[in-house]
Amino acid sequence: MLAGALSATRSAAASGLSAVASRRGWVFGSAVRLTQLQDEPALRAAVLRECAVFTPEIDLKWDAIEPAPGRWSLGNIDGLVGFASEHGKTVRGHTLLWHRSTPAWVDQRLREHRDWRLISRHFASLMPRYGDAITQWDVVNEPIETGHRMDGLRRSVFLEAFGPDYIRRALVEARTVAPRARLMLNEYSLEYDNREERDRRYLFLKLIEGLKRSGTPLDGIGLQGHLDLRKGTVATSSIAGFLKELADMGLEIVVTELDVKEADYTATPDARDRMVADEVRRYLDTVLAQRGVSGVLTWGLSDRQSWLEVLEEDYRRFPGAWTKGDGPGLNRGLPYDAGMHRKPMYRAIEAAFHGR
Repeated sequence: MLAGALSATRSAAASGLSAVASRRGWVFGSAVRLTQLQDEPALRAAVLRECAVFTPEIDLKWDAIEPAPGRWSLGNIDGLVGFASEHGKTVRGHTLLWHRSTPAWVDQRLREHRDWRLISRHFASLMPRYGDAITQWDVVNEPIETGHRMDGLRRSVFLEAFGPDYIRRALVEARTVAPRARLMLNEYSLEYDNREERDRRYLFLKLIEGLKRSGTPLDGIGLQGHLDLRKGTVATSSIAGFLKELADMGLEIVVTELDVKEADYTATPDARDRMVADEVRRYLDTVLAQRGVSGVLTWGLSDRQSWLEVLEEDYRRFPGAWTKGDGPGLNRGLPYDAGMHRKPMYRAIEAAFHGR
């Protein structure tokens, strides 16, 4: 399990969220980019202080490491793995197959030739290379898409080329080239009780049940945990039931990409931070109460590096709120603000780890 793989890391962590989490048998980490760690000393210090495990936000995705056939670009991921090892940290393998990070040349070849050897080569090039440095891999990222197929599988080049069996084949391939690795599926939009997310939970469970029934090597599930205040509050009862079903199948559960999209950008910064923190606390109190949960990772530490932006549609929801060319600033959905100060979300995570 992720927690077991990081036992050495825990002993090295003297402070921060990783130390608090470790006392209850969990790990804490964050998505990072090597270039940001190199360029921003305050971020680097916070990441080293708070995190036991890193997720490469960009640097391990297929289009980043092989943008053209045989043209490898492994410097950043090699550097991140080396940085992690130097500081007693661990790296998650994110991600092997994702429809949005497939290089154009791979997409074309798969559609034209349906050649599984491209997948085999990709896995064999990466997984043994990082050996003991990366012990947990998101083999398939975001396999579910509601509203299109009875089985709920996302329309992707992998589905088109190989049919519904591609997920099973990918997991078997991963086990073949990395027999000791922990193999995961990673999915998003599982937290709320709107129709889409109810359907996604149901379809994802059906996929997982089928894989387990067939003896497919699947060790765990990544819950991305991109919370969204525009959707109301998280469906705590539904989440608890969903996670119980996963745990009953013997699966490890990791929150892999926690952050919060805000709803009310007209509120004061203090009020916005409270709303974010309250939602995170509701979510984590529910998740951390379940069996099988081994850790929580945020999708970045600081609002300055967040992929979540205040969009034009957000401005349109508040006509006249900003009249002098100003605006609400950054989305405030991560533990640190843009100045690298801890926010109420940080305290919410800390309190959830403490269980108080």
